[in-house]
Amino acid sequence: NVGKSTLFNALTQTAAAQAANYPFCTIEPNVGRVAVPDPRLEAIARVAKSAKIVPTSLEFVDIAGLVRGASKGEGLGNQFLANIREVDAIVHVLRCFEDPDVTHVEGSVDPIRDAETVETELMLADLDSLEKRMVGLTKRARGGDKEATAQLALIEPILAALREGRPARTAVPKGEEEAARRLQLLTTKPVLYVCNVDEGAAATGNDFSARVFARAEAEGAKAVVVSAAIEAEIAQMPEADRKDFLASLGLEDSGLDRVIRAGYALLGLITYFTAGPKETRAWTVVQGTKAPQAAGVIHSDFERGFIA
Repeated sequence: NVGKSTLFNALTQTAAAQAANYPFCTIEPNVGRVAVPDPRLEAIARVAKSAKIVPTSLEFVDIAGLVRGASKGEGLGNQFLANIREVDAIVHVLRCFEDPDVTHVEGSVDPIRDAETVETELMLADLDSLEKRMVGLTKRARGGDKEATAQLALIEPILAALREGRPARTAVPKGEEEAARRLQLLTTKPVLYVCNVDEGAAATGNDFSARVFARAEAEGAKAVVVSAAIEAEIAQMPEADRKDFLASLGLEDSGLDRVIRAGYALLGLITYFTAGPKETRAWTVVQGTKAPQAAGVIHSDFERGFIA
C-alpha cells in the first residue's frame, strides 16, 4: 500500500496493475515494457533523416508487497519470493508521504522500517535456501568432491553475513559475482529505492526521503524521489502538455524517467545506436561489451562476420 501499482500503471501508461487501497491487491505479477528515455535518439534521427525512431526498453514487474513473516508464508509470501527470484534488480517503492485516507499495513509511516521489513524477509529466505544447500554440499565435500568444496568456499562467507543480518551482496568474494548470481539469492540483487512523496515534495524530497537517501548511500544502493500521484496525472496528459506541467512544479523531467534511467544504470547497461533513412534504433548492451558481441545483439551473423 505504498504506491507500487500506481507507479507501475504510470510507468506502463496502462491500468494493467489494479491500484486499490487495500493490502495484497497485487496478486499476479504484472509485467510492462517501457521505453528508455534518451534525447540522443531524436538528434541522431534528425541527422540521419530517419522515418521512425525505435527506443530500447526495460521490463518492469509489479510484485505485491511483503509483510513481516513472508519468508514463512505470511501474506502471499512464498509466491512473491519466487517472483522476485526471477528479476535482475529490485526496486523498493517506499512510502514517504502522510495521508490519513491511505491505510498503512503497519499503522504508521516509516520508510526505513518498511525497507528493513522487506530486506529481512528476503535475507531469511536466502538463509533458509543456503542452509538447506549446505547439508548436501558438506557431505559431498567430505567425499572429496572439488566442485562442492568450491561452492562451500563461496557460500560460507555469504551465510555468515546473512546470520549477522547483512544482505548477501555485502559478502560475495571478489571475482565471484557470476557464481554468486547462479545461487539465485534474493539479496545479491542490486537495489534501487524509490521514495514516493506527496506532490509538494516532488521537486525537493522531504525528511522521509532524506533518511532513505542516507541509507542508500551507506549500503551502495541508489535512490530516487518520485510522486506517484503526479506521475499518474502526467501519464494521462497529451505529450505536448507534459513539459509545461513539470516546469510548473519545478521539475525538469518526470520521476519515471529518473526511475527508468536509474534502473538502466543499476543493471550496468549502456546504449548504442544504428541510424539510416529507414529508422534510428537504440540497442542495449552490458557495459564493457566488446564491439563484435555488441553487433551480435542485432544479429548473430554480425558477430560471426565482424571485421572492424
